[in-house]
Amino acid sequence: MNLDHLRYFVRLAEVRHYTRAAEQLGISQPSLSHAINQIEAELGVPLFEKSGRNTTLTRFGEEFLECAEHSLSILDAGIETLQRYGRGEGVVRLGFLRTLGINYIPQLTSDFLKADPDCNVQFSFHSGLSSELLEDLIQRKYDFVFCSEPDPALGLNAVAVDSQELVVIVPKDHPLAERESISLAETLPYPAVCFAEGSGLRKIVDRMYDAVGGKPASVVETEEDEVIAGLVSSGFGTAVVPYMDMLEKLEVSVLKITDPPYSRNFFMVQNDAAFLTSAAQRFRSFVLGRTFSNK
Repeated sequence: MNLDHLRYFVRLAEVRHYTRAAEQLGISQPSLSHAINQIEAELGVPLFEKSGRNTTLTRFGEEFLECAEHSLSILDAGIETLQRYGRGEGVVRLGFLRTLGINYIPQLTSDFLKADPDCNVQFSFHSGLSSELLEDLIQRKYDFVFCSEPDPALGLNAVAVDSQELVVIVPKDHPLAERESISLAETLPYPAVCFAEGSGLRKIVDRMYDAVGGKPASVVETEEDEVIAGLVSSGFGTAVVPYMDMLEKLEVSVLKITDPPYSRNFFMVQNDAAFLTSAAQRFRSFVLGRTFSNK
């Protein structure tokens, strides 16, 4: 069904007069009559009937008007949304590690909006594990993901944008608790709380322990940094985690790692196969400009 004809029908249903409706639509009356005749022929029922000098809807017309108005309302809303994207407005969809949701992502997005207060850009925020976030990025659920470095085999575009210091945490009553710094080799005799397989940090921590020639016995594994910190605080073992302000509030000692030296990079990742709106492109430029100006 011709979309213009559908709009003609709705206007005629509102005005109830062919001549006035045609004038408002900027078309000739014969063109309007032709459009209505085509719709009625396609539907197989009359939509209008004469009432003196005016035109009224039949019961079929009343029913079809409700459908037409609803359909055009949805279509117009979609058109407006896409036009907003074209003007550089709209929603930028972000996925990120939970630890980045405490400071980094809120500060980054706030600074972007402050730099251009009239940009009419909004953000949607979603946190999760690196593996889950990257899978959703491939499925085009996000514009950008901030997480551990993705496997190159995924074919995603990843740029290191910042880093987190990794530290050893131990319970306050642990034999190592009085130390300020430590080699990972010194933690090998003690049980450890570890990141689960599939976590981006699991591979990083495993490589660090490989560099010192061994791994501690794992007593429990989980995915979340905060959960690991809580388990260490409760005496389950030692752990290697990104430094977080919350560590200072727990019953743990935080030890700087002297060997092997390592800072955990995290990355802004995008799927180059997915279309980026103007708003998302502007945000990407802002993040990269901020990242490289600080280096």
